[in-house]
Amino acid sequence: MQIAIELPNDFVAFQAVSDIQQEVRTSYALWLYQRERVTLVKAAELAGVNLYDFMSICKANRLPVVDITRDELLEELAGFNRT
Repeated sequence: MQIAIELPNDFVAFQAVSDIQQEVRTSYALWLYQRERVTLVKAAELAGVNLYDFMSICKANRLPVVDITRDELLEELAGFNRT
């Protein structure tokens, strides 16, 4: 699907159209992921980057990619020590 939006000329005068398109895709992917509407993998796909690059983008935007509590993490780590 293609969506067209109007942007003021002074906003786009110093940026390449492809850069603007990438920024919009990435911003929308971050927005969807933050609101739990898509998975991390789907958000990376929407942004047009690989999973690890999208995780870096999330980190730069202070958006956690691991959704686990401290207690859950400690429980997981304790399981490793039992084996």
